[in-house]
Amino acid sequence: MHVIVTGGAGFLGARLVRQLLSGEVSIAGQAVTRVTSIDLAPCPIAEDRVESLTGDVADPALIERALGDDTGAVCHLAAVVSAQAEADFELGMRVNLDATRALLEACRAHPKRLRFLFASSLAVFGPGLALPVAEAIGPQPRSSYGAQKAMGELLVNDYSRRGFVDGRVCRLPTIVVRPGKPNRAASSFASAIIREPLAGVEAVCPVDAGLALWLSSPRAVVANLAHALSIEGEALGDWRTLNLPGITVTVTAMLDALERVAGPSARQRVRFEPDAGIDAIVASWPGGLDTARPLGLGFRADSDFDAIIRAYREDELDH
Repeated sequence: MHVIVTGGAGFLGARLVRQLLSGEVSIAGQAVTRVTSIDLAPCPIAEDRVESLTGDVADPALIERALGDDTGAVCHLAAVVSAQAEADFELGMRVNLDATRALLEACRAHPKRLRFLFASSLAVFGPGLALPVAEAIGPQPRSSYGAQKAMGELLVNDYSRRGFVDGRVCRLPTIVVRPGKPNRAASSFASAIIREPLAGVEAVCPVDAGLALWLSSPRAVVANLAHALSIEGEALGDWRTLNLPGITVTVTAMLDALERVAGPSARQRVRFEPDAGIDAIVASWPGGLDTARPLGLGFRADSDFDAIIRAYREDELDH
């Protein structure tokens, strides 16, 4: 089976490509035999089973080129991240909404009913909601990014209701710890305050130490995305949106875990410098989601934040 992954050159997309080709993922009883990545850069996984198409993910011609007779699923991970979407409204709308509609329309025209996995975000919710926030609570985003993701969720659900695609929407927690350099996501600091101190570098935290975040490790998120793609649509029912499992951790608790794992000197490398713009976005996100249904469907959460830090050291630093 052939699978398309938008954003396949990115941190999360490349890991999903590798997971899909591991032989551990079955989609409708079939193994994934090849993957096409659509992104602005080539997928970093260099092997014969991976094809990289570089260009605009909203370009219908590029999408049509990627689709084949053997295509069974599309994983839509490409996005303009939160702070960037807030700063550049047109870019966020084109990539986060227009590209989603273009992909759905291309899948609708395909002779088979394709599985369509859409990576959404807890940013679809706003502040003041009772925790944990249920899947059925209506989105109340406080950012353009959250609004664009919420509109994408509704599109995938409606295209699924009409039988155009076999959709599944995964609301991702904030993913920690991301390797590499900070990006323009408002939540980028959540990885930086762990990643940089472990590398002996100072990090800045722009939010209050008591802020609660809904977090997941890259390992858990990739496993959950692959699981979402593999389960049958009937198991999801009429509402195809899932709150992916995570854990609630305050910034203080994150730093406590950093100290336990790496010592007091690592914690001392984090200093607080408030940033009202970042705080306004991140503080509007809920610190916990109701995940009873996903857990019952076989999705999984990390055990604790200490384990998330240790997994990052094993995956990124020890190799």
